[in-house]
Amino acid sequence: MPKLLTPLVAVKVASIYQSAPLPERMARATPDMAAALEHVVRDLQALGHDLRLSDMFRSYEMQWQAHQDYATRKKKAYSPPPGGSMHEGGRAMDIDLSSMGVPLSRFWEIAKAHGFLPIIDKQESSRSEAWHFDCRGSHAAVYEYVRSGKAGAVMPPYTQMAASAIASIGIRLDAVHDQDVALLQSLLIRVGLNPGRIDGVMGDRTRGALKDAGAEGEDPADVLCALLKEKFPLEF
Repeated sequence: MPKLLTPLVAVKVASIYQSAPLPERMARATPDMAAALEHVVRDLQALGHDLRLSDMFRSYEMQWQAHQDYATRKKKAYSPPPGGSMHEGGRAMDIDLSSMGVPLSRFWEIAKAHGFLPIIDKQESSRSEAWHFDCRGSHAAVYEYVRSGKAGAVMPPYTQMAASAIASIGIRLDAVHDQDVALLQSLLIRVGLNPGRIDGVMGDRTRGALKDAGAEGEDPADVLCALLKEKFPLEF
């Protein structure tokens, strides 16, 4: 695994599937999300409740199928094409709202205390995606960077954040020119620099950001990896 990639770790968590743990193909997350999820489960258990999941990690193929199911109306909840979901970055979970035993507003408090954010803006359990929570980690910086206008208006902030998370675990992005350059751009944004949008194009802004990071040599990944690990050690 390249030094720059964030690993995925196996997670054992209850699921909605015949009272069994979440299937292995889905039960994977980044190290910081895995730790955060463990804390959420413990907090609920301390209140006498449990947490069951219906979904967590999705491979490229799984995301493609989820999008096809939405496009053909086999499922109602929106699923973007590959490259646009935090599930693909090992940073999202879909929970069984009936399992948590507390009001959604209370679950929001518990989740946020451990780094999870809801994807909707109101605490209404009847809304679509009320079950979806992200552990954004360092990729929250990408969201804020794009929202501030620094990446232009081509991509919504959430889509660029998801692309950053996906590239960071080594899953290909169909929408970028060069996967390796996209990964560098993701990292540069997360350490506070300004390479432009994550498009996989080595333009002047990306070159300038690499220079600002002191990462102009043959292997900028070494410099950038060290900066990222210093700023976000829990992700590794």
